[in-house]
Amino acid sequence: MHIELASVPGRPDHPNEDWAATALPACGLGGVLVVLDGVTPLPGNGDCVHDVPWFTARLGGALTELSASRRDMTLPEILAASIRRTADAHRDTCDLSHPRTPQATVVLARWDAAELDYLVLSDSALLIEAADGTVRAVLDDRLDRVPRASLASDALADALARNKEGGFFTAAADPSVAARAVTGREPLAGVRAVVALTDGATRWVETFREGSWADCVALIRKTGPEGLIARVRELEVGDGERVFLGAGKRHDDATVVLVEV
Repeated sequence: MHIELASVPGRPDHPNEDWAATALPACGLGGVLVVLDGVTPLPGNGDCVHDVPWFTARLGGALTELSASRRDMTLPEILAASIRRTADAHRDTCDLSHPRTPQATVVLARWDAAELDYLVLSDSALLIEAADGTVRAVLDDRLDRVPRASLASDALADALARNKEGGFFTAAADPSVAARAVTGREPLAGVRAVVALTDGATRWVETFREGSWADCVALIRKTGPEGLIARVRELEVGDGERVFLGAGKRHDDATVVLVEV
């Protein structure tokens, strides 16, 4: 098994709100992949004394531990338990009912000698490369379906649509969102590699249209995860007129994990 990981903050003066981990059991059969993209809150919103990196570290740590140690639990059960554990860690000091309480997107994958299980919640991506080289993207596209054109701003879109019916869902303080995640399972024998990316890295495909998901995996294999992120940064700098970026951030935290199984 071969694993490569890179994570780069969007701004050097701001902490990286992405979080990533892999775990391999001592028996050598299988493994776990966890990638989170913390949601940057708007200034002045929310009533939590903890920042987003605190939240993603807590949630990511719980997801990694339970995924590796509790093979009797499904991935949605693990996500629900991890959200509950993280919420309990600051329930007494923070208002967890606020829509801007710390939260994150989730990519979770777990495999053994026979099968690959996966879960995706919100707009990070999991790519599964088959033995024949074809690549399938596992995406939760509900955020893309929010009718933003009719709203005054992305911030307003979030306020109206986040963690609500007809909108999109993130891992915050409510364990029930685990049931909203995109999940699946397939034989490991047909899988060559899995790749997890936060949306700061998926820009190569989704924003700048540099190639397909298969092209993206090929680039990662050739240049490493850091090579893909570096290319995204070049494209962001080159988009001075914001033809592709529009009103989005110039640079976003970007994380890529490649696992060749």
